[in-house]
Amino acid sequence: MSPASYRAAPPRVACSTLQVHRPRTKSGPRGQRLSSRRHRDAGPDGSPLAWTDVTTPPTAPSAVTAATIDEAAPRVADVASRTPLELNARLSAATGAQVWLKREDLQPVRSYKIRGAYNLIVQLDAEARGRGVVCASAGNHAQGVALACRRLGTHGRIYVPGTTPRQKRERIVTLGGADVEVIVVGDSYEDAFRAAQQDAADTGAVLVPAFDDPRTISGQGTVAPEIVEQLGHAPDLLVVPVGGGGLIAGMATWMHERHPATRVVGVEPAGAASMGAALAAGAPTPLAEVDPFVDGAAVGTAGRHTFPLVRDAGAQLMTVDEGHACTEMLRLYQSDGIIAEPAGALATAALDAGLVIEPGSTVVCVVSGGNNDISRYGEVLERSLIHQRLKHYFLVSFPQEPGALRRFLDEILGPDDDITLFDYVKRNNRETGPALIGVELASADDLSGLLERLEDSPLGVERVAPGSPLFHYLV
Repeated sequence: MSPASYRAAPPRVACSTLQVHRPRTKSGPRGQRLSSRRHRDAGPDGSPLAWTDVTTPPTAPSAVTAATIDEAAPRVADVASRTPLELNARLSAATGAQVWLKREDLQPVRSYKIRGAYNLIVQLDAEARGRGVVCASAGNHAQGVALACRRLGTHGRIYVPGTTPRQKRERIVTLGGADVEVIVVGDSYEDAFRAAQQDAADTGAVLVPAFDDPRTISGQGTVAPEIVEQLGHAPDLLVVPVGGGGLIAGMATWMHERHPATRVVGVEPAGAASMGAALAAGAPTPLAEVDPFVDGAAVGTAGRHTFPLVRDAGAQLMTVDEGHACTEMLRLYQSDGIIAEPAGALATAALDAGLVIEPGSTVVCVVSGGNNDISRYGEVLERSLIHQRLKHYFLVSFPQEPGALRRFLDEILGPDDDITLFDYVKRNNRETGPALIGVELASADDLSGLLERLEDSPLGVERVAPGSPLFHYLV
């Protein structure tokens, strides 16, 4: 198979494999790698790839209701754990409410996604299972599909974007065993979804959507009745992370029918707020740009099934900055001993991001997943420090003379400031030389003093602005 092709490999003897299929690239300015536009928007023959569920059996349910979610619960119980509902002392003290955490990070696949994937695949008849299944995922849904395939003896091909952490890719192969193939393609969930659609159209395999199918939504929605059963009553406030919207669509629908007094709030990463954009526009609307960092929720377009369900259930939407989510990830780990992925920290991050919480109320936050690659923690820490205004970068022109750096340390840095990056190249034919300096402050309040001392110094100083190309390169 050509590496430039979006077409899936032909069905093979069952084997556990990991393939990397990337679009053909060409060199751009300064060696930049540019993906061919044709592969993002079109199939191998150049024709557009339609966003229709061409392989979804016509017998699929046409709606999601509290009843379809209740019916899904015993099916899902065959493979999904009844995860703990834990009272969290740290968040309860910070909010003045009773804050409970629904620990979906403790599922066998470390996320709630097993509920929806299994609920769909287990309902396929023998003929459909014999054709196999195909899906696209940023990682968590893929793990659910992989485990479902293994439990049900169904062959699956799983497409993931190149942004999917290696830890998630390896877990997919481990969970699926000999029943799955993993194919890496493109740079976004949408790229992987298009490739999965083309595969389904070519081979007749059943497409298992990550969020935009009534059976997937009903399975994911089973988290809601489980919470009420464990709590003994409905919470006053339910806070749910949002990517494509499957989890909140199911949970909000069930709550709206069974316990309409419960307020449901969905939390999206600021760089991928596709459901909020859909609610504002009145229909699913593609985002112009998506920040892939919160990979479990980095979806560019809300689902055509999930959007009306979220809208009609009256769920509220808010966003949390990616750096804030990183800060909450570190708090969950350091204070609560919970390993959450970025999407898994969205709900609890919302509690101190402007969400109105009544003192004494009962709040449940869904910790949606814990599939975090430990190699990402450097970036997590960096984003958290920047969000807290503790990490800053500067371009400083030093005179090329002895003692210049010592004067900078003595006269400009504060007593508790640390240099975390110093990149300087001596220029023999110049009087000054530029240095890229990273500074970590002990307190965000120290920034104004540092900026004043830099302004008063004879050095040429340029602050690296957040959002600039150089800043993105550094972070």
